[in-house]
Amino acid sequence: MGHRLSKIYTRTGDDGSTGLGDGSRIGKDAPRVEAYGTVDEANSAIGLLLAAPGLPGDAVALLTAIQHQLFDLGGELCIPGHAAITAQDVAWLEERLDAWNDTLPPLKEFILPAGGEAAARCHVARTIVRRAERAAVALSRQEAVRAEAIGYLNRLSDLLFVLARVLARAAGEGEVLWQPQHRRQA
Repeated sequence: MGHRLSKIYTRTGDDGSTGLGDGSRIGKDAPRVEAYGTVDEANSAIGLLLAAPGLPGDAVALLTAIQHQLFDLGGELCIPGHAAITAQDVAWLEERLDAWNDTLPPLKEFILPAGGEAAARCHVARTIVRRAERAAVALSRQEAVRAEAIGYLNRLSDLLFVLARVLARAAGEGEVLWQPQHRRQA
């Protein structure tokens, strides 16, 4: 493949612009840059989750595959008109989500983003994915964004929610149920 990043700094962005994958330049504050930048942030949060001690091997495999797909999605958002995420990718997430969720009891209360280190990191990743989804939707109001890209982010945040529940239980921490103020004891 050669050396893709032989020089890390170019100084071309010092004027507040950045290059897209198609060679065009736009402002670093453009909705497209916000969208793929937030996908990159979500990928980094998943990397932080992967660094949690004692993460089960099946979760590691799942999250590593997701990181590759998020890199593909970032490329899709970075190159106008490019397609990388497919309906099959969304279906793959749904299958994993259903399989993990089938191991859990039904949720009757809201849960707090807690449950041990890995679960808490998973919740952080989930909220960043939600922000990436909002950024992709905002971009879609101005430019074409494929439904598969938005659907992927929506399903991924759901999967990370379910995975956080699984990780909280695996750590022996359990889930922290939200107690509305009128039920809290001082």
